[in-house]
Amino acid sequence: MDDPVDLTPLRAMLEQRDLDGYLIDADGSNSDQRYVSGFTAPDPYQTLVTRDGVHLLVSGLEFGRAQSDSAADSVSRLSAYDYHERRAEHGRYEGMIRTLAAFLADHNVDTIAVPQEFPTGTADGLREQGVTVTAETEGIVQKIRATKTPWEVNQIRATQRANEAAMAAAETLIASADVEDGVLVHDGTPLTSERVTEEIEITLLRHGCGLDETIVACGADAADPHNRGSGELAAGECIVIDIFPQDKETGYAGDMTRTFSRGDPGEEARRRYDVTKEAYEAGLEAVEAGVTGAAVHDAVCDVIEDAGYETLRSDPDTDTGFIHSTGHGVGLDVHEEPRVSPSGGELEPGHVISIEPGIYDPAVGGVRIEDLIVVTEDGYENLTDYRVGLDPTTE
Repeated sequence: MDDPVDLTPLRAMLEQRDLDGYLIDADGSNSDQRYVSGFTAPDPYQTLVTRDGVHLLVSGLEFGRAQSDSAADSVSRLSAYDYHERRAEHGRYEGMIRTLAAFLADHNVDTIAVPQEFPTGTADGLREQGVTVTAETEGIVQKIRATKTPWEVNQIRATQRANEAAMAAAETLIASADVEDGVLVHDGTPLTSERVTEEIEITLLRHGCGLDETIVACGADAADPHNRGSGELAAGECIVIDIFPQDKETGYAGDMTRTFSRGDPGEEARRRYDVTKEAYEAGLEAVEAGVTGAAVHDAVCDVIEDAGYETLRSDPDTDTGFIHSTGHGVGLDVHEEPRVSPSGGELEPGHVISIEPGIYDPAVGGVRIEDLIVVTEDGYENLTDYRVGLDPTTE
């Protein structure tokens, strides 16, 4: 990460609670681990934050790369604390615990805070070695991560550019398909959710990004916001495409949703699309520093409820209408702080959030529109540069 990570709030917490350090024990798929260490590896490694530095404990296999790539003030090998000898004498688990305890002692650490998801076995083992271990339940690193540096915003923007290319590929495929017996057909074969997903994935790979899954959902499938979609795509039905990739090098995510229909989906579906678009615009208009995520969510709900549709605000038990929150933070995780929801707190400059209202009903289908924005002092900057329209285009 080019911009230095500001761990001042974390160190203030350590001082306030009279703790010597904060320890993360996880592999690089853990976003807090990656963020604090500036490093990623497929196997677990340890990151220790003290009041004066960040220190890594890694295997010999990762030592050289950690020295060159990480943001840590020091990097130590397991062998520096006699890991192999300890493992031979005490077994793999106990050997690792004793090695980690020696690493902590070397940094004059007797008391530590750990994140909620810290391994129970490691915590219990360290306690047996005389280390005081306290779970930190407020998600302090997640709160730090919520405010992006300019460098982070640029990485998210770059991922969103790849996302736009993938959306364009999907939209073009839908727009250029023939229609036979109410089904979209491409090169003589029914166009399926799986085929469009494949085109999305290939495009993302060409832009240095990837994803575990995406959403290409048609008709009644699109009425379930998290239904990935399957099978043939029909003409005259709303098709929800939600793409949330991550850059393979930096790990930063993007997120965007568009809804298309090849042919007229009917008056009610078109009305729902127009209301969703109005709600999306109202959500964007409500965003600025100092406004709460809850207030933005309320602005979206106002539009949808005024149009005669249910929301979870108007009916917490509804299973049609607007049945999710307005948005969420995006960064190293596709879903992170802050929340644009009934419980969403104050938005701050540097928060990167989605605005994604939708209206759902299996009898009609689903509609969702989503942009990714960064909060600024006087409003927001839209990180998404992609048209909003129900009719797909080959342009």
